[in-house]
Amino acid sequence: MSGSSGHRPAARDDLAGLPSEVAPRLLGGILETTLPDGVVAVRITEVEAYHGLGSGDLHDPGSHARMGPTARNATMWGEAGHLYVYLSHGIHSCVNVVCGPVGQGDGVLLRAGEIVRGTEVARARREARGVARTDRDLARGPGRLGDAIGLRHPAHDGIDAITGEPRAGAVARLHLLEEPLADVATGPRVGVAGIAGTAAYPWRFWIPGDPTVSPFRPGRGAA
Repeated sequence: MSGSSGHRPAARDDLAGLPSEVAPRLLGGILETTLPDGVVAVRITEVEAYHGLGSGDLHDPGSHARMGPTARNATMWGEAGHLYVYLSHGIHSCVNVVCGPVGQGDGVLLRAGEIVRGTEVARARREARGVARTDRDLARGPGRLGDAIGLRHPAHDGIDAITGEPRAGAVARLHLLEEPLADVATGPRVGVAGIAGTAAYPWRFWIPGDPTVSPFRPGRGAA
């Protein structure tokens, strides 16, 4: 996927900074997954940064890692480039890119994207879960994105998107733009409760005008 596409394989060093620094760097990048039913690649158009306990100058009450390591968030405390795949509302598997140093609990949620390869496979996966959307909506939102690329909790939690080492029948590879996007929008995170969902945490980043970016909605008490 490198070369003529303007992308190159991601390295762990690319993900070494704070989540709020790494997150915009992921925009325009591509996450490709290979599973028994096919290959799907999603161009990342919207992300959210989540800081671990003690990471940076501002405590992040919206992060799964805000209280330290748990069985649920264990992947976040590991090596950058692995994917933290967690279950949301007991239904949706959401995908995060672990960043920062080992032991810091940092991650970037992949909120939305455009399917650029394997559209039929992605559509079949969405339909299998009882939801058929337009192509624009296949990965528009973190739960839809997880469904479309086929990564599921708990089987694929911790899969390495740098080396492409297989896990539970899946392979994931992350590619970044050779030249980061110059035009990036930022604002409060979607659906995050309390102060963590306000302008005090402008850690949602997206490609302006891209139709696959999910609509904003404030979290409880974040108006």
